[in-house]
Amino acid sequence: MSGAGKRQRLTLRIAAIPMGLLAVSCLYPIFFAVNNALKTRHDYMLDRFGLAMQPTLDNFVQAWTRAHLDEYFLNSVIATLGAVILLMVVSSMAGFALASLRFPYRRFLFAVILSSLMIPVQVVLVPFMRTMLALNLVNTHIGLILSYTAFFLPFSVYMMTAFYSGLPRELIEAARIDGATLLQVWWHVMLPLGTPALVTLAILNTLSCWNDILISLLVMQKHRTLMVGISALKGQYSDQIPLFTAGIVIAAAPIVVLYILFQRRIVSGIAVGAVKG
Repeated sequence: MSGAGKRQRLTLRIAAIPMGLLAVSCLYPIFFAVNNALKTRHDYMLDRFGLAMQPTLDNFVQAWTRAHLDEYFLNSVIATLGAVILLMVVSSMAGFALASLRFPYRRFLFAVILSSLMIPVQVVLVPFMRTMLALNLVNTHIGLILSYTAFFLPFSVYMMTAFYSGLPRELIEAARIDGATLLQVWWHVMLPLGTPALVTLAILNTLSCWNDILISLLVMQKHRTLMVGISALKGQYSDQIPLFTAGIVIAAAPIVVLYILFQRRIVSGIAVGAVKG
């Protein structure tokens, strides 16, 4: 092997050391939570950092039933699923219009949507809650679905507009010559072609909606979502850390599985907005 090859291998091995430490630092909290969730309270008090010598699933059962995580889980599923479907439909139609149609103030509307990405959520919380109260949408699933749609729609529209801008306009013109209406063009042409971006968008919005605490805490004050319920567990069961960590594992499990299954889509989705924008 040449000298250059040896130096390259040595450089890669040296670079692998901090990368390995970084990977361990990311994985250890997950291992710590799962390991303690499998312990009894007595075993945890005896040795917090030791392995679970007699693993038990009682903490998961109690967290699911006694701490009402089953109810919170269902609320999160309804809100996330409803918001993601609504976001995909609205952002696809808006992206198609902004990228492919020519109408007055099109660029101005797109600039307004982009500028809304720069406004922190905390700035609009007061008018947001006043509007929700006036419309009687507080403590309703439809209120939380519409709230998620409103807050996450600007990025979704931007992403779909960037994707549709890369498609040739000849596809639309050919469909129009064949007599298709704009709605038919969107349904039969743009929606199928936008499937890769829509799948990525669905994954990213699922992560955002599922992990949200602030918006759901304000809107669903009586019927908690899973993340709000988990945060409340710390106060209710502060002396039962294994049960609390079991709740964390239950809340994180769907997102971890989703990330493992679609990690390539998540990375490519970020690249869509970065390259074509």
